[in-house]
Amino acid sequence: MPKPKLVIAQPSLPPETRELLQQDFELIYTDPNNSDTLHRDLSQAAALFPASLQVDEALLSHAPLLRIASNVGVGYNNFHLDAMRRHGVMGTNTPFVLDDAVADVIVGLMLACSRRISELDRYVKEGRWTGQEGRGLFGLEFSKKTLGIIGMGRIGQAVAHRCRLGFSMRVQYHNRKPLSSTREAIYTDMDTLLRTSDYILVMTPLTQETEGMIGLEEFRKMKRTAIFINASRGAVVRESEMVEALSQGYLYGAGLDVYQQEPLDPANPLLKFPNVVTTPHIGSSTHETRDAMFLRAAQNMHAFASGQTPPDVVPELR
Repeated sequence: MPKPKLVIAQPSLPPETRELLQQDFELIYTDPNNSDTLHRDLSQAAALFPASLQVDEALLSHAPLLRIASNVGVGYNNFHLDAMRRHGVMGTNTPFVLDDAVADVIVGLMLACSRRISELDRYVKEGRWTGQEGRGLFGLEFSKKTLGIIGMGRIGQAVAHRCRLGFSMRVQYHNRKPLSSTREAIYTDMDTLLRTSDYILVMTPLTQETEGMIGLEEFRKMKRTAIFINASRGAVVRESEMVEALSQGYLYGAGLDVYQQEPLDPANPLLKFPNVVTTPHIGSSTHETRDAMFLRAAQNMHAFASGQTPPDVVPELR
């Protein structure tokens, strides 16, 4: 009996992932940038590694046999849930395995902003260090400050744990509702969090409720010495208003791993600010974590092929 076809919308897979998938599927590597090739391959596909593909009505109309799409990542805003329900397509993601890697990057962004590490690295490399700068190279303390987390999921809790125990920080958070139990942070309302935090981290998923939730009004409430960090999704912040807030001095700095448009346009005004640290959406980008994410995605596929419910079906499609 022939194996069902799995379309992979990227050039290659880690060896362990490929070996597991080959047990259950015939692998077809497609070109996601060539619509004719993509549609031809989708017409035969029972399963899809969508990567950054939008799994929407337009894609699904070319995939009559498709039954599962597996993201390599926690986020799934590329899943158009209503369309997937109509077509009977299951969607999975890869939670848990990337929590530590992303939390580590977030702490790194906070430290880089507070101590101006990226800015001062350039300062030294450009030959501007004279030894006579005095307070001109000073930054802000990191330890024993207040961290406010908007969106206290697993990654938020991992950041809180690091900052509370490693840096003696006071941690507060805001969710739609308080967590049933956490020793890492105290719950507070959004207004108090914005006004009293020294570091403000956004870690919400991108939904209709969170899109554009942070704008000029929120930045104006923050301390002038506050540092803003976004490692969730770019669209939760109104980017043009963040540029305005930085221009008007409402923030000491910002650390960003995500943006409204990715890759970031070289003309984006965020790049002109020396107090903004920018990384290219690399929160989970360690060799170990990415291999683990691909393997977990393959395990979801293996469960599906074995007639079982995959462990990581996204909540809205269960």
